[in-house]
Formats: sequence, structure tokens, C-alpha cells
Amino acid sequence: MALFSSEEIIQSTVNFVKIELKDAEGGHDWFHIERVYRNAILISENENVDKIVVKLAALLHDIADYKFTGGDEKVGPAKAREFLSSENIPEETIEHVIKIIESVSFKGGNVEGKFHSRELEVVQDADRLDAMGAIGIARTFNYGGFKNRKLYDPEIAPNLHMTPEEYKISDAPTINHFYEKLLLLKDRMNTETGRRIAEERHLFMESFLRQFYDEWKGKK
Repeated sequence: MALFSSEEIIQSTVNFVKIELKDAEGGHDWFHIERVYRNAILISENENVDKIVVKLAALLHDIADYKFTGGDEKVGPAKAREFLSSENIPEETIEHVIKIIESVSFKGGNVEGKFHSRELEVVQDADRLDAMGAIGIARTFNYGGFKNRKLYDPEIAPNLHMTPEEYKISDAPTINHFYEKLLLLKDRMNTETGRRIAEERHLFMESFLRQFYDEWKGKK
């Protein structure tokens, strides 16, 4: 276990993240981080994991999301490493947290990273849960509006076989994102707790889509 005050480092990390993300887009702001952090704590209660690694990775996983750094995936890990080093965190802990940050994001298709750990699985499930259900729907449309994307275009079909590069630059209508990511998450959860929560959120999204299409077609 880490030989430092976990309470102090967590509070210091919270303060750092709040400052860094004070002007962030609404779906990737401090409140997103806070929800993922809470999800991660909940899931980790039933997992044999290093909880300080889970907490730090959950708090720092979106410190500089590539969607807001011109697609550069190295900015976030570098910023997290600089902060953790300044806090005198043991190198072993830093390395584990950085690998989680590098591996946690959904990148389209069936691409899986080379790094695996139970801590990654917990943080990944926590992050994916925040992309599902009512919160996931709200975040999706918030980001679509931020990028000035269409709500829906019946003539533009979802692309279910995107490469990571295609996924990063896609500007498809927001509804397509449900099929290209959100509805895929239920079957990609790593933990039993994650799967249980994801099931309910998945059903809510399916219900939302049925209502959306009925309203779009003037049926309701």
C-alpha cells in the first residue's frame, strides 16, 4: 500500500481537477469526474483492488480529454504525471494510474488496449456508466450541441465498424452516437456491479430512442 496520506492526496487531487476543468464542456467537467469517482468507489467495494489507484485514476482520467486537445492523447497522461510527481506519489502508483488513464477511453469498434488490471476495469466501468442512462443521454446531446451536430438525419446511418482514427474525427448526428458507442457499453462492462447498473441504464436508453423516433415521425 502507498506510504502517504490517502486523504490528503485525494483532496489535493480534487482541488487540482476542479481548477483544471473549471471551464470545461458540460459533459466532461468536474461534475462528470465526480460522478465517475463515486461510481468507481461503489464498484470497488466488491473488488479486490488498490483503492488509492482507483480513486486517483478516476479523478484524473479526463484531466485533458483528447477531444479538447486537438486529438492529442498524450496531453492528459502527461498532465496527470506532472501533478502526481509534484505530490511525491510513489512511482509504482504513478505508473499504474497513468496506464489506466491511457487505456480507459472507448475508442470505437472492438479495439481493446494491451494493458489490463482490475483497477482499470473498475475505473473503465465507472466511466462507461456515466455515458449511459439519463446522464449519458444528457451528456451526448450536450456534446452534440457543443460541436453543432445535427440531432438526427435518417439518411446518415451509424458506422458500426469505425477505426479509432475514424471515431475520433466523426461528426455524425448525435443519435448515431447511441449505436456507435452508448448501446455497446452494456456488453463491455468488466465487473458484476458495473453490469448490474448498466443493464438498467441500457433499458432506459432504449426506451428513450423508441420515444424519440415516435415523436420524430409524428406518432406521439
